Amino acid sequence: MAKAAAEYGSLPFKEQIEFFRAKLNLPTAHWTDIYTKEHDWAFVVAGATRDALLCDLRAAVEKAISQGTTLEEFRRDFDSIVDKHGWHGWTGEDRKGGKAWRTRTIYETNLATSYAAGRYQQLQHAPLWRYVHADWVTHPRPEHLAWDGLILPKDDPWWNTHFPPNGWGCKCSVQGVWLDELGDFGKKAPDAAPPDEPVTHEIGKRSPLGPRRVTVPAGIDPGFEYTPGKARTEALTLKEHPDRPPETPAEYAKRTGDTKPPVTGGASGHGFPNRRPTLPLLPPTVATDDDLLPPGWEPQKYAEAFLKEFGADKKEGFWKDAVGEVIAINEELFKDRKGKWKIKRGRGPWMLLLARALKEPDEIWARLQYNYATKTSTIRRRYVSSFELNGKDTPVLIVFERDSNGKWQGTTAFKNDDEGDAPAQDENDWRIGTLLYRREGKKKGQRAASRRPLPGVGSVP
Repeated sequence: MAKAAAEYGSLPFKEQIEFFRAKLNLPTAHWTDIYTKEHDWAFVVAGATRDALLCDLRAAVEKAISQGTTLEEFRRDFDSIVDKHGWHGWTGEDRKGGKAWRTRTIYETNLATSYAAGRYQQLQHAPLWRYVHADWVTHPRPEHLAWDGLILPKDDPWWNTHFPPNGWGCKCSVQGVWLDELGDFGKKAPDAAPPDEPVTHEIGKRSPLGPRRVTVPAGIDPGFEYTPGKARTEALTLKEHPDRPPETPAEYAKRTGDTKPPVTGGASGHGFPNRRPTLPLLPPTVATDDDLLPPGWEPQKYAEAFLKEFGADKKEGFWKDAVGEVIAINEELFKDRKGKWKIKRGRGPWMLLLARALKEPDEIWARLQYNYATKTSTIRRRYVSSFELNGKDTPVLIVFERDSNGKWQGTTAFKNDDEGDAPAQDENDWRIGTLLYRREGKKKGQRAASRRPLPGVGSVP
């Protein structure tokens, strides 16, 4: 039996593999960008902001899960991927444990949580669950040892925060038990859940979005206080139904335990992560009337002017953005689903400035969102910038969405003001999710600024 299988209690099984394969690849800058149950939906590797890199890392992890390969083989795959993509700064160089620590963390966490999610599905038929501590662990956590053998009803709230794994490297598991089996464990009735001692931690001190304070039960590492697979299993019957009325913040908090409901509306919609920046949008770049195109052109001519900035003209072109991601540039960015032009009045003359916002954005954000038109979840990438024209500050937004073929396709581009057919949006509703890039050194009145990524976030092409 492969070492991976031995460590996690079973050869790979259908529920485990299907859980992992259903995830979407979400670029992130730090491990705290997404948290607890959000991992049910997204595959992430902290610092992997480019799609090709994330896809290769995912393939290596899926190989380990589906084939039961060893940590040593995963490390060989990891080294090849790092060399192929020139990925540095996030491979463990800045840690005492180095690359050995980084690869073990990626390998073990993904195997343990996917195994737990698969077991969660399998255990639904058992009325009672038993906490099992791995006896062979060299340095056991005292709390985990104390929970060994604890039998509780499967719907006891204790499991919401204590379903293993309960920390980095945790090898604990859960066993299904029926009422007539209690005597086999020397019990006449299920146990009472032990009291929790809450502990507050500050995590994410190196995150581009700043640190966050979280409170978890004693013995649980931050980020592990959830039941892997539960959120997605519940969503199959409860969430992501476009025909249901929006929940009130109180209803959302009661159902999820999250006191900050997702942003609603066209700017963001339902999805995650829902973290906002600690810093305001950078001061606008000064533009002049010479940066505008003449008014009165046909929509197609405006679109062609935008595409020409990327060498695309009427054909499709490609652009490598500020973190090295390759995105497709074509006229679909300015067409609706019926193929009609959607360049609203007042936006056409801004095509050159919109192109500059994509080439030299102030910020790049990524977020997993539910698309009500297609009734599917997808990853969206937002390019945000701001220009000062004739004394007026105007933020602009360009959005790309990953299609079914894995290619980034443009979905919309517009300036944020009241001249169009819709009221202006709050640009801060664009700035939500994972912050992949923020321009440095831009000052009010400056026409341009050098592109430098946040430390450890990405490299400028």
